[in-house]
Amino acid sequence: MKKKYLLLLLVVVAGFIVNSCKKTGQNPIETLFTGGTWQLASIEITQYTGNTQISDTTINDTCSQFFTFKTDFTCTYANFNCFSQPVSSGKWSLTPNKLFLMADMTCDSTSTLSVKPFINAQIINLGQYSMVLNTGDIAPNYSLTRPRKIVKYGFIRQKISGAN
Repeated sequence: MKKKYLLLLLVVVAGFIVNSCKKTGQNPIETLFTGGTWQLASIEITQYTGNTQISDTTINDTCSQFFTFKTDFTCTYANFNCFSQPVSSGKWSLTPNKLFLMADMTCDSTSTLSVKPFINAQIINLGQYSMVLNTGDIAPNYSLTRPRKIVKYGFIRQKISGAN
């Protein structure tokens, strides 16, 4: 009987030792962001007045727009809004609850208008091969009479050359 207790004690101690190893600094969500280049696949623009949907437009012809996140917390966006411009770059971070992306890069939307499209983007879905971000008037508290617009960006991860 004493051998069973001793064996159980050894298993418990071994479990504590194995689980007390130092963890890496990057969390799984950061790893998903930085695991490759994201290509824009679709844009959905929804207009509301209060909580009543007024219109919904989906754009699937998005030219070649690429969002890349690096492990040093810098990011780039190429060809924003299909407008010929230099690659936009900036820094990215996640909110402590990992529900919002904050990317401070400035992109040209037209020849005279520059925007920071992902300065406060709600992460709707993030998987190994797809990412959906909501931007625009995404505050949880909104006026019931004021118009608001939410833009949903859908991205797919690009294959890395030489990977399986």
